[in-house]
Amino acid sequence: MYFYPEDDTIQVIEPQVKNSGITQGTIVRRHRIPLPPPHEDQFYTIDHFNINIEVILYARKYKIIDCDQFTKNFLRKMGIRLNPPTGRPDDPYTKERQKILDSMKPLRPYERIDTLKQFLEHDGHVLRFFCVWDDPESMFHDPRELVLHYYLSDDTIDIKEIIPVNSGRDAVPLFLRRDKLPKYAPTGLYQPGTITSRTVLNVFGKLVGNRGHYILDNRKTGAVHQEFYRDSDLKIGAVINVWGRKIKLCDCDEFTKKYYRTKYGIEDFTPVPYKALPPPKPEKKFPPYTGFGSEEDSLCSCMGLLPKPPQRDFKKFMEKDRSGMESNILRFLAKFVTDSPIDKDRKFIISYFLSDDTISVFEHIQRNTGILGGKFLERGRIKKPGQELFKSEPSEYFKAQNLFVGAKVCFHGHNFLLVDADEYTFNYMEKHANEFSVADIGVILKKLKDITEPRSREIRQVFAATDPEHTKVIEYDPFRNLIVRITDGAFSEHEIMTLGRYYSVRDEYEMDLHFRLAAAQEQLKKNSFENFEQLSAVLIYNDREKCGVLPHEMCRTICKSFKLPLADDNLQALLTMFEDDHKQVEYKKFVNGLNWRENKIPACQTIKVPLKNEDDWSGQPPCIPVKGIKYLPLLDDLFGKEE
Repeated sequence: MYFYPEDDTIQVIEPQVKNSGITQGTIVRRHRIPLPPPHEDQFYTIDHFNINIEVILYARKYKIIDCDQFTKNFLRKMGIRLNPPTGRPDDPYTKERQKILDSMKPLRPYERIDTLKQFLEHDGHVLRFFCVWDDPESMFHDPRELVLHYYLSDDTIDIKEIIPVNSGRDAVPLFLRRDKLPKYAPTGLYQPGTITSRTVLNVFGKLVGNRGHYILDNRKTGAVHQEFYRDSDLKIGAVINVWGRKIKLCDCDEFTKKYYRTKYGIEDFTPVPYKALPPPKPEKKFPPYTGFGSEEDSLCSCMGLLPKPPQRDFKKFMEKDRSGMESNILRFLAKFVTDSPIDKDRKFIISYFLSDDTISVFEHIQRNTGILGGKFLERGRIKKPGQELFKSEPSEYFKAQNLFVGAKVCFHGHNFLLVDADEYTFNYMEKHANEFSVADIGVILKKLKDITEPRSREIRQVFAATDPEHTKVIEYDPFRNLIVRITDGAFSEHEIMTLGRYYSVRDEYEMDLHFRLAAAQEQLKKNSFENFEQLSAVLIYNDREKCGVLPHEMCRTICKSFKLPLADDNLQALLTMFEDDHKQVEYKKFVNGLNWRENKIPACQTIKVPLKNEDDWSGQPPCIPVKGIKYLPLLDDLFGKEE
């Protein structure tokens, strides 16, 4: 009897008994069943069922004697106390019939050969051995490499040959087809019917009316017994007989090792060396560069008969190409290293493109100088100076690590000094400090500590003398001069700038909430974003505790899922402004502030002082936005806190 709690339906099924003569199966199809009179207006529910009770279904009485474990657990959770189970009455006819079936014995008891269990347990399990056969009939007596597969499902073996390239041998599918492998083959041919799984005896011959009577010989008199290779016969170092060919097992795979380790406890799987050491590959020498085309293009003509164009690093291009607000271009301000009064004041912008390691140089246009500004050097890869032109080795080109503030570079005979960089370049190099050692604050501090540690007291006094008013802050220029004097010029300008930026007191302009919201509303309005109700509903749904706040990162993820048309840094700043004391975002105020339909901010509130450190790179980049340096944390990191 099945009861379905989802809709209170009941189904009654009688198990079928073989040769019972009764139509069995479904007695009551699945549906809701009413209670017996006088409550026929109600239906059976889960509360009407228990063990060792009687239920009436359509005037037929059923007694529930037991239930399964799931039903017991379910009823206990419902608060129903279960009755003890009762037994089922015996059927004399069924007992008598079972007694007759147990006493019956077959007249011809066949020997049962059960292979189904082995197949079900080991189907798909294959032991693999790497073998070698030293063919004596081969002209050069070279070893033949083979792979032996032992199928655990039916104890069969097949062997496949590994044919080397350009060996001159025909490629055949299998060296030995899958079958049981006898240990002492070849032993000659047997007559048909000699090898059988059963032996049959004619007990009467032709004495009774030319009719024979056959029975099975359980003793297998005259049967031919063959021994086949089993998994216990295969191990590393063993030599097996494959139809007269001596094959040596040299190694096996990991599954085979695990199988023998588990079943037989074997731990030694030292492989037998069977491969000769390959001859050393001759060093490929390329002819020197001819001067025609690029070096990469000329090198490709030496790689094969059909020249192919040089391949670009497509993965690097996809990772470092311009993407949204990420330009992946490092820009530096440079000037000539020269004594010429005409060229001394010329200013250049050197752009390094990270996607393909190319460099372009643009000269800043200055009026009334007599020099035509604009493009100074076409974008392309630039070789390092001092290299031989016609050589076989590839030339070295300028990399991103070679460009930093204070570096001197030579582009096609023109010497440049990099004097500054834009804010994006500083941020990128500090973000990827593992690639740029001049922007790695850990490397810089270690280098500075090694130089200044013996003079720690003296250096503390020097910094204190520079700050007579004891403000714990000094200007950037005195700080730079101190570092140069202390290190004797061992630090580059970029390293000093990185140090100053790390310990700086930034005088950045903090935008007020109205200004940020007005800018965000303007951006949302331009992109026709109006899904504020859906955004608020999702935020409320994620607020399981209904406290009105959510974690910062969760709010950011939800906004990203709605494809909010705001830059990530602006979104992060807005979420930070709506955080409470516990760093949780008040999402209702956040959504209401962005809703430009209902809570539009007047334009007069957005008129504020202009942002500092703006950089359109129409001219030279701004100076480093560092006004003051907190030197006490620097001294504490170098020498420890002063007691």
